[in-house]
Amino acid sequence: MAALNRGLELLESAIGYALTSLADVRPTRLDGPTPCREWTLELLLVHLGDSILALRQAVGDGRVDQVGRGGNHRTPTAGVRAEAIALLETCASVRTDESIVRVGDRKLPGSLAAVTGAMEISVHGWDIGVASGLRRPIPPLLAGVLLALAPVVLPPRIRPGLFDEPVALPAEATVSDRLVAFLGRHP
Repeated sequence: MAALNRGLELLESAIGYALTSLADVRPTRLDGPTPCREWTLELLLVHLGDSILALRQAVGDGRVDQVGRGGNHRTPTAGVRAEAIALLETCASVRTDESIVRVGDRKLPGSLAAVTGAMEISVHGWDIGVASGLRRPIPPLLAGVLLALAPVVLPPRIRPGLFDEPVALPAEATVSDRLVAFLGRHP
């Protein structure tokens, strides 16, 4: 698929979207619910910061050594912002999707790692917006490409435990709503 070759571009777009959603986070909402079952907004932000750190390792080093070692920031919001900016800097220095990324004993194309990261960051950017009281849709161009790639990135066999089952929507639903519904959210 040609869109897989645009992994870094999609990742950069997803980061921009998530940073926009992050601007709406208020400290008074950190202990509030999110579309992610059993997660508060604070836990979601910590998870996203850790995910972005892992993506930075994947893009920059070609491997993911440790996940969940972030958290040296004043607030979870500051942590996500710092990791996102560092990932953008890494993407700017790499500029190729042709690498191989090692995650544990597995290998995957760098382009697939970047697209997977773009999907993760986009959907959690949407989650942050909902938890902050604003339903900011994923930009249509980004959502459309990610929706087309979603079955490749998230085949049914790996879905359990990662995402709820897709949510049925009317045919006239926006592409952003269809993407988050595919990822088990209720737009």
